[in-house]
Amino acid sequence: MRILQVSAEFFPLLKTGGLADVAGALPLALAAAGQDVRVLLPGFPSILAGLTDAAAVADIEAPWGQRARLLSGRIAAPGGTHVTAYVLDAPALYDRPGTPYEDASRQPYADNARRFALLGWAAARLARGLDPAWQPEVVHAHDWHAGLAPAYLAFDAASGGRGGPRVGSVFTVHNLAYQGVFPPSDLAGLGLPPAAFHVNGLEYHGQMSFMKSGLYFSNRLTTVSPTYAREIQTPEQGCGLDGLLRGRSGVLTGILNAVDDAVWDPGTDALLPHPYDVRRPGGKALCKAGLQQELGLATDPDAPLFVMVSRLTEQKGQHLVLDGLDALIAQGGQLALLGTGERWLEDAFRERAAAAPQSVHTTIGYNERFAHRLFGAGDVTLVPSMFEPCGLTQMYGLKYGSLPLVHRVGGLADTVVDCTLEDIADGHATGFVFDRFDADGYGRALRRAFALYRRPADWRRVRSTAMRRPADWQAAAAQYIGVYEQSLA
Repeated sequence: MRILQVSAEFFPLLKTGGLADVAGALPLALAAAGQDVRVLLPGFPSILAGLTDAAAVADIEAPWGQRARLLSGRIAAPGGTHVTAYVLDAPALYDRPGTPYEDASRQPYADNARRFALLGWAAARLARGLDPAWQPEVVHAHDWHAGLAPAYLAFDAASGGRGGPRVGSVFTVHNLAYQGVFPPSDLAGLGLPPAAFHVNGLEYHGQMSFMKSGLYFSNRLTTVSPTYAREIQTPEQGCGLDGLLRGRSGVLTGILNAVDDAVWDPGTDALLPHPYDVRRPGGKALCKAGLQQELGLATDPDAPLFVMVSRLTEQKGQHLVLDGLDALIAQGGQLALLGTGERWLEDAFRERAAAAPQSVHTTIGYNERFAHRLFGAGDVTLVPSMFEPCGLTQMYGLKYGSLPLVHRVGGLADTVVDCTLEDIADGHATGFVFDRFDADGYGRALRRAFALYRRPADWRRVRSTAMRRPADWQAAAAQYIGVYEQSLA
């Protein structure tokens, strides 16, 4: 099959979260399974800089008059492979300071609707033959940024009328909480008919939702874990779209994300000062000692090192970590955090690090190398999220023997087995899981982590089980191929 993946981010060129990791790894896994895959990306500076052998495919003009060049080239991928990519070269839309979505003051760009409508519109143009050399059979749109692609396909707005080969559409929800909601006035000029703004369409409580567009107009829907697929059909986690999702449950599939072994493997990870694996784990202790010394933490092998690599938002449960920090330190633990997000959380973790520098270290921002080093050094990876569609952080923790401590939701529930006595005895335990999202639930899981750490033989046994847990993309790619076939049925 010829498959076009449409995403706003792509690892290793541009990453703000797990979306980039999936967008970068899935095309490689599909290609390894014999599929003909290309990606479509916005022309952010880092993406254009990573595009080699670039050639112009077409000059295009969006319905509202925005001009752009569609380029085709290659993006180098881990493991010496590459991905064929289309990139929208439109500096007026994408060459800006800040993040892909916000300005330097952390305010969403006022024209985000048009910035990402162009991505969906270009996907539909490609589906209708914009590139004479290659035409997709399936368009796979990722998250709200690409949510208009299925609508453009459904209304055939790109070609100005119906006709041409049928193209299947698949839409993946990575996080339903981020929906791309805009005022209805932003619909003007986007090239969609007035009928698109309807309760059976883009209309969402009087606003326009790119997420709802993807959910309503796509032939098939997926999300990033089986448990999250069930959760988003409930009022508690449906973010106001649970009714639509229940109505479309017959075309919704939860496919658990995986880990790219070419990037995340402690045995071959060039970003670790001392690689290690499940058979030769000695390098992990060296990674820990080196990082403790570098960060100014007490260099103590008996102090369990808790690590957190995360966006700093209440969704991620960091207030539980803050509330439990005194207990963590009192029991002899250490915390090393890497993240950025809500200002009050950044300030709170900075203050705690300043007050206890030998026990707490805070790095605000994101650094890929440092993230790898945290997983390599850590004993426990904290992911106490209120909700979590899939979560890749806990999967990286498992691979690197940094046992995840998680709330039993979404993909966290699908990937981590609690260290109960029976699961340790049966060889199934891989981490620490709590059910009630409150200080007591988190605190009890924290105490279980300390209790297991004081039993080195059991700790090593659980760590070995965690590191051996299969998490490759082969099985996930096979499931996606099945969904693509269904979208064409």
